[in-house]
Formats: sequence, C-alpha cells, structure tokens
Amino acid sequence: MSTDKHASYWINTSKLPSFEKLQDETETEVCVVGGGIAGITTAYLLTKKGYKVILIEALKLGHGTTGYTTAKLTAQHDLIYDQLISKFGEGTARTHYHAAMEAIDFVRETEKDLQADFQMSVEPAYVYTDDKKNVRQIEKEWEAYEKLGIPGGLEDEIPLPVSVRKAVRMDNQAQFHPLLFLQAMTEYISSNEGRIYEDTRAETIVEGEYATVKLKDGGSITAKHVVIATHFPFYDFKGAYFARLDVARSYIVAGKSPYTYPGGMYISVDNPSRSVRSAKDNNGDTIWLLGGEGHRTGKGKEMKEHYSNLRNWGRSKLDMDDFDYNWSSEDFMSLDSLFYIGRLTKRTQNLYVATAFRKWGMSGGITAAKEITSLIDDDKSLYSGIYDPARQDAVKGITNLAKNMIEVGTELVFGKVEKTEKFIDDLKRGEAGKIRRDGKLIGIYKDNEGIVHKVDTTCTHMGCEVHWNDAETTWDCPCHGSRFWASGEVIEGPAVKDLKKAD
Repeated sequence: MSTDKHASYWINTSKLPSFEKLQDETETEVCVVGGGIAGITTAYLLTKKGYKVILIEALKLGHGTTGYTTAKLTAQHDLIYDQLISKFGEGTARTHYHAAMEAIDFVRETEKDLQADFQMSVEPAYVYTDDKKNVRQIEKEWEAYEKLGIPGGLEDEIPLPVSVRKAVRMDNQAQFHPLLFLQAMTEYISSNEGRIYEDTRAETIVEGEYATVKLKDGGSITAKHVVIATHFPFYDFKGAYFARLDVARSYIVAGKSPYTYPGGMYISVDNPSRSVRSAKDNNGDTIWLLGGEGHRTGKGKEMKEHYSNLRNWGRSKLDMDDFDYNWSSEDFMSLDSLFYIGRLTKRTQNLYVATAFRKWGMSGGITAAKEITSLIDDDKSLYSGIYDPARQDAVKGITNLAKNMIEVGTELVFGKVEKTEKFIDDLKRGEAGKIRRDGKLIGIYKDNEGIVHKVDTTCTHMGCEVHWNDAETTWDCPCHGSRFWASGEVIEGPAVKDLKKAD
C-alpha cells in the first residue's frame, strides 16, 4: 500500500471493502446512516441479533472521523471524573467509566469472535501537566479516581522524555487499529445478509411509524428504525442539535523517533495540548503519533501552522526528524460533557442518534452501538439513561449553550461583512481567497493545475460564511462544522447540500 504524506496512517494501512451506491427505493427493518465506528458497530450488533439492516455512508466507509482519530480506546477522557461527580454524582461518573471499560472488553471479544487482528494492546493512560496552575486539577482527578475505585496512580513524572509537574494514571486501558476493527465487522455484516452502500448521502427523513430516509441523489430507504450515526446529526433541527453541539478540529502527525517507545498513552491538559501514542507500521517498526492543536473549526490561524507546531514539538522533545503522515479530524461536544446517545427526541420513538463523543469516539462509538442496539431490541437503556439526548443538559450546560450561540451569532453577522483582499490574478496555484460580487462573498481557489474554482461561501446548513482551510484545501464552516471540497461538494455535515457554484 502506498504512503501519502498528507494522509491518515489508519487509512493507508488497511483496506475496507468497497460497495456500490444506492439510488433505488427499498425497505428494511433498520437503516443505519453513517459508516464510522458508531454506525458499523451498531449494524454489526443488530445483524448478529437477526435484524435486516441497511447501512449507508455518504463517502467511503471509515473515511470520516474514525479514519482520522488517534484511536485511543480508553475510559480516561481527559479530566472528566471530578467534573462528572460534581455535576451528576458518583453514580453517573461510575457508569460512564464502566461503559468505556466495557467498550475495551467488546473490542477484545470481537477480535476473538471474528478471528481478526486489531493490533490491540493494553496500556496505561496518563493525563499530565507542566503548568503549576493545572496541578490541583490533576490532584482532584486522582481523588475522583479513588472515590470511584478506578485503578491508577498520582505521579510526579511520566515515562516520556518531557517535563511534568503532575500526572494521573489510569491502568488497563487500550489502543488499537480502528479500521481493521471496522473491516472485520463490515465483512461479517455483508456476509450475513446486511446491505451496505457507499457514496449514498442521506438528505432528510420523512417521519412516521415507518420512517423514510430520502437520499440526496434519488432513492429512499423505509425502515422501522433509523439510526443517525453521522457524527453531527444530518437531521439536526429536530431536537435542536445545531444549538447543543460545539465543534472543534485537532491535528495529528506521525513518524519515527530514535527513542525506544516507553509504552502508554499520554495527553496534556496544558494549552496547547499534546497527545502521544504509538503504533506499528507494515515493517513492524514503531511510529509515534503526536496530536493536539485543537481549535474551533473554521477559525484560528493558517491551518498548516498546526501541523508545523506538532512537528516542531516532536523534533524538540523526541528528536523526531521524519514525519510520514499528518491528518486532522473534527469532534463535537455536548453542553454537559456526556455523550448524546438514544432517541432523537422524546417524541421520535423510532429515530436514534449517536453524537458528542468529545474527542473520545472509539469508546464512545462502541458505547453508542451497544446502547442503541439495546433500545431497539429490548427498549432498555444499558447505562441508566445517562446519555439520553432528552436529559436536562440545557439547564446543566446553560453557560456552554450561551457561549455556543454567541459564537454562531457572531459568525452569522460578522462573516457577512468580512473584508476581501484577493483578486483572481493575485492567486498562486494552491491558494484561495474571497472576492465580493453584488454583495455576496465568492470563494476562489486556484488548484495546482491552474484551474479556478468559484463558489458561494454561504454554508448550505444555516447560512454562516465558510472559511478556507489551507492544510486540507477545504472550505470549513465555523458555526456547526460542515466542510466542503474546494470545488464546493459537501464532505461532512450537518450540511447535506453542496456550496453553490459562482460565476
């Protein structure tokens, strides 16, 4: 398999099967929308239980956030347990921990059941700081571990050659290759009468006792149950998910270091954050995955700088001088730090959603699949309803809601009066800019062949102005995270319609 310098390690070291596009009208028991870890695991579990399942993916299986993750399979979701105890009590915090630990067990059991190799390894996980202002947070997190009976420790140093003031360790965590995991489940689904379609984008849902998923390019799927596992729900106005999710983008570079990898997974709470884990390449050599540089999608400095900052950190701290891969991903956060998993709203009994995994989608996606499968099959929550999207998060997270609405409102207003400085003739190949024509902002991109692509930069979701991402050569929306190719085609939602072409 070839190696692309601007690509995901996971995608370049796996090969998921390909599937045709669906354009006909069809029926099934369960329609799963989304071909990432949450969607494929849900389809796998329901297929095992004998349900007739159709799974559709707008692009290619595993090429969404699951293919661009760090793939830490862990219950250590940053510094969360002290926060959960304060907000919800020890019961909810303990349930969240056990749900993530069950996800680790599930991957191990699936590896055995499907006789596959997911490159899974058990590792300790560390959250650390080198900033004295954050030391007390680390200590409070360890106190939460002790209350909940979480195995681990409070440390003054970590095995990495970096400066640390304090760290909290969680034992018995894991890392794996997420696309090998998806590949094995996909093969099981398609071999057991499950139907899978790629390049098939859902556009809307017609609700009813049997819901109908309408497809962007024609055709539809009518099903007794519909699972929306598209990361950001494409059917988001029902339940006001556009107001209840905050969006962030983060970056990863990967390569070799002369140091022997000491084992473990690491993430700092300092700003900017740094994440470290290891993996094995096709030759069995160790590569180091460095992550961080998170920011709100569509905002901040030139995106290429984030990769440069990670590479510079790897050079200075780990003596890395050759980086084989770099990629980025998008994540969504709920108002109160818990996932949204369950029925889309209280009144939509046959529509289900899985989102807001807070950058921890490996364990979160599996938890979602198990929970939704239980709701469909037995009408019962496995996790005491703590992830129910209808919970009272609007009260608990009112500050975050206000902040999110201000961010969106600001973009809606000031994005329209953005200054433009570029003219088409000024653009070099590989550059983009905006011009104003008849009061509208037009995005101009001159590709490496010299072809000029012109689009209306109004996001087709809710009308915010998209901004240029020079690292990925995409137009990104800072309001809700929709992303579009330079030529305007939608990559990921909530938008389902392409940007309009401009003259």
